[in-house]
Amino acid sequence: MTTEQITGKPRWLATCPRETRDVLVGELAGLGVEAITPLHRGVAFAADLATGYRAHLWLRTASRIQRVVAEVPAGSVAELAQQVQRIDWTLWLRKHRPFMVQTILTDRAGQGLGQGPVADAVAQAVMSRFALGSVPPVPTPGSVAQTHGSVAPAAGSETPGRTSGGGGPAYRPQAQNAVTIVAHLRNGVCTLGLDTAGRALHKRGWRLNGHPAVLKETLAAALLLLAGYEGTEPLLDPMCGSGTIIIEAAYIALNKAVLIHRGKDDFALEHLAGFDRGLWRKVADELRAGKRIEPRAPLFAGDIRPEYVDLARRGALRARVEKYITFRTGAFKALAPPADHGLLVANLPHGQRLGQGELPGIYAGVGRMIRERYARWRVALLAAADGPIPALGLRGARQVPLMNGALPVRLVIRD
Repeated sequence: MTTEQITGKPRWLATCPRETRDVLVGELAGLGVEAITPLHRGVAFAADLATGYRAHLWLRTASRIQRVVAEVPAGSVAELAQQVQRIDWTLWLRKHRPFMVQTILTDRAGQGLGQGPVADAVAQAVMSRFALGSVPPVPTPGSVAQTHGSVAPAAGSETPGRTSGGGGPAYRPQAQNAVTIVAHLRNGVCTLGLDTAGRALHKRGWRLNGHPAVLKETLAAALLLLAGYEGTEPLLDPMCGSGTIIIEAAYIALNKAVLIHRGKDDFALEHLAGFDRGLWRKVADELRAGKRIEPRAPLFAGDIRPEYVDLARRGALRARVEKYITFRTGAFKALAPPADHGLLVANLPHGQRLGQGELPGIYAGVGRMIRERYARWRVALLAAADGPIPALGLRGARQVPLMNGALPVRLVIRD
């Protein structure tokens, strides 16, 4: 029996780096979803359409979201094609929107089938199904995709098809506006999903170019949540760079949905069959209404480089949070603590643009400043995993392993 058959609700999959999976689990629990199942690089869950829509606008640490269509046996390419063709894709995909197929083969059996043959089989089966048309009985809107060949989509799922004899959507892998069908093969079973995010969810829409070492927005949000930041205490980022951490902190402090400013039709789910525009607007309005008028505690940011402070300020303005942040220019050692307690967060130099020989002195200086001036502050510092973390001298601090792109890092937390 599938999760959808148990809960009676659509199934979704939110992806994220393995290291921040538990943070994403916490976010999803806060949204009230059901049947949360941690995966290797993501979290599966069940949620009604409104909650699924809310997840797209709210989740701070998810990379992408998929709407699960079905799970079908896939012991061979032929069997996969046969099972995919049994799904009524007219309930998921719009005829005018092209589609592509992304394959994820995670074990030897799946890899043995080959990415090309699997993608071709899925694409041909989808187009063949459009040629056949919808076969009764038609599932009730809002019902769930079934497993092992049986099919039942829900309203609000979106899919692309191809133009063949049945007049379905075109299979165009290179099309910029193509909807993505994701075929994930493992243990002889293919989980078919639809990418409902479109652009990756870390692309909030406010980032500006101008800094050589930007932090991904989802990672910035994750380190804030790992540090227990809820917006109830003053927050300082004395090395703000392009402002990613302080802007994400402002969104948390304001209880503001991180993707609320994306434009119409920016999410892939808006181009799927059954998308409920009225419900989508209602969910967005509810999230806007839940935003605080102002943070419960102040936010401060600074950097030694005036051009970076200006960049962070302009990014915050685009993110519509600039008025809630106090920006200052100066070296960390020259900036006085803005409050007698709070959370100090910083992305320390990792050594790519500095000589490795400089890092011990930098880390030692940061640690000395924290011990002397920020004794009553909680601290969360992102440092290279192979960096001189002991030079910080933060006794009792715990370390959380993370990945900054391809670079192993550690979040050093002193509570």
